[in-house]
Amino acid sequence: MLEKLIELDTNLLVYLNAFNATFWDYFFWLTTDITIWIPLYVTILYTIFKSHGSKGIWTVLALILVITLCDQISSAILKPLFERPRPSREPALEGLLHHFNNYRGGKFGFVSSHAANSFGLAIFSSLLFKNRWYSLFIMSWSLVNSYSRIYLGVHYPGDVLAGAALGLLLGWLVFLLFQRFAKRMLGNLLHKDKVYNCKLPIYTGLLSIMIILLASKALL
Repeated sequence: MLEKLIELDTNLLVYLNAFNATFWDYFFWLTTDITIWIPLYVTILYTIFKSHGSKGIWTVLALILVITLCDQISSAILKPLFERPRPSREPALEGLLHHFNNYRGGKFGFVSSHAANSFGLAIFSSLLFKNRWYSLFIMSWSLVNSYSRIYLGVHYPGDVLAGAALGLLLGWLVFLLFQRFAKRMLGNLLHKDKVYNCKLPIYTGLLSIMIILLASKALL
């Protein structure tokens, strides 16, 4: 059964990785870089402090906890535990995958830290903001960011799916704990009728995507 799943995972990777072009090489190369998304992260923090005031530090600490758990569990625990080589490090796949800039990533790939971190941030902030347009944007962003790892040939689809599941689980659990803490210690910080203005993170994220698209076109 496990061998069949591994074979399916490998075949799916080869299939998905084959859809490449120079424009998308640059697009996903820029997308997978954390620095391009710094404005998005900053505006998310701004939205939190704008809504929560000085108490926003507790919300930010909870968000940092989500990212830390996602990153450390995926990188420091699961990758060394399973020791599954990245496809870019697999001799049997040499010549079958498309790699841009000869990027290979680290030694092990299960689970994807990119996917875990992206979806952890997405579910926590979605549950916090309760804004459908923001949720649609940030979940779509997580999918594109995670797929970039498959496109670049450094993760199997199974790595990405497991990373996404880990991020969603940890983000949801931390939010539930934070919700209880906020109710007891911070009053009505997360009141069900509280409205968050999420336009700035959405616009900033879309602007970043537009910059990536224009930069990819310019680099052709």
